[in-house]
Amino acid sequence: MTADYSHLTHIKSIDELHLYELIPTVVWIFDLDRHGWWWGNDAALTFWGLSTVDELVHKDLSGDTQGARDRIHQTFELAAKNGLSIDPWTTYPNGKAKTLYMLHKAVLIGPERHRAIIAYVNEQVELGETPENLLLVEAMRYTTVLVSTFTFAGDIVIENPAATEAYKHIIPQQLDSDKNAFTARFEHLEEGIERLKDATEKRVGRWTHMMKTSEGLRQHTLDIRITRHPLTAEFLMLVTEYDVSELHQALDAANQAQIELKKQAHFDAITGLPSLHYLQQHATDYLAKAKRQQQQIAVMFLDLDGFKSVNDTWGHNAGDQVLRNVAHRFSGLLRQADQLARIGGDEFVIMIDDLKDRSDVETVAQKLIDGLKLPIDFTSSDNETRQVSIGVSIGIAFFPEHGTTLDNLLKVADSAMYDVKRQGKNNFSLAKPT
Repeated sequence: MTADYSHLTHIKSIDELHLYELIPTVVWIFDLDRHGWWWGNDAALTFWGLSTVDELVHKDLSGDTQGARDRIHQTFELAAKNGLSIDPWTTYPNGKAKTLYMLHKAVLIGPERHRAIIAYVNEQVELGETPENLLLVEAMRYTTVLVSTFTFAGDIVIENPAATEAYKHIIPQQLDSDKNAFTARFEHLEEGIERLKDATEKRVGRWTHMMKTSEGLRQHTLDIRITRHPLTAEFLMLVTEYDVSELHQALDAANQAQIELKKQAHFDAITGLPSLHYLQQHATDYLAKAKRQQQQIAVMFLDLDGFKSVNDTWGHNAGDQVLRNVAHRFSGLLRQADQLARIGGDEFVIMIDDLKDRSDVETVAQKLIDGLKLPIDFTSSDNETRQVSIGVSIGIAFFPEHGTTLDNLLKVADSAMYDVKRQGKNNFSLAKPT
């Protein structure tokens, strides 16, 4: 939402400022939208050690910190809202630090209606021999960390410019009766109420929440401690907020990348079936359970017949389509408890547990062979729907007869599958008894 500055005085040109030349104290106008001076009186030129207004206007401010820029904008917003603002500023004329009490008024300048502040230097602050307290105050003004103090009722007492900027859209006087300046900052009101309760009861704590800032929802870590007002001795909440949005986004991205890597390792990218790596990770428990329950497990090794010609003739995209179709057909012929995996190329593995009779496996094997009797559709590179006929050769091994590990069972089943290849393909073979 764009702020309304229509109530501010509009100074159309510097010709309107001739009376300011009569003021003996330092006065200048700073253009926020250009980040530079627009005008200064003779006292301002003397203050900065300059001879002309043009020198002031073109003074190099490229070295200003972001904190300094933010504070100028915050000062403008406060002055625009309240009419005037007054606070100490540290300036550096001729490279020497001067801390001044400055009165600021928000105005609009020039035909472009740039945002600007008229700065009136009120008086210089004498730091004496112990400027530490003022330095601490200055540090709080320029830090990007949000620092606020609240009453136990959630009313704002004071906040640094970073907090003012972050929550400038929250106007306590305009809040609903169920909210206060503290709870209104939270995305979820109930979280703010809970944090207020925790802080006043536990006296200290650190929490991370989504906060409704002027830049939208941001993830902040809140460090809340109890302090006392130096004048009234009233107990207050000191709230320090750190924006951790980017950190959490990076962590989320890293976690998502980890999930994707795990998915790629465990599941075949083409068919979506479990991979050999997945089978290997789960086979130990799978086989141990079968051993405890004295069950037979069949391991079927499947190799497609005629698939190579698909890739050679129509390309790998066509081959991928055929593989997905095959996987879909096989999945529809198996029980939910049966484990189907693609282990590479045109090779698949099926694990079938709780066998009562080996003839059940033979029945499954024949169903898989019959499942590929119908041609498989795919879309060629010229966007034509085409068909291809392929078969499957299947070798079958049994746990525990032919091995007690997945690797051993796969070797035996693979050997039985090659027996089928040698005998004419598109059939199944049981491994020979050991």
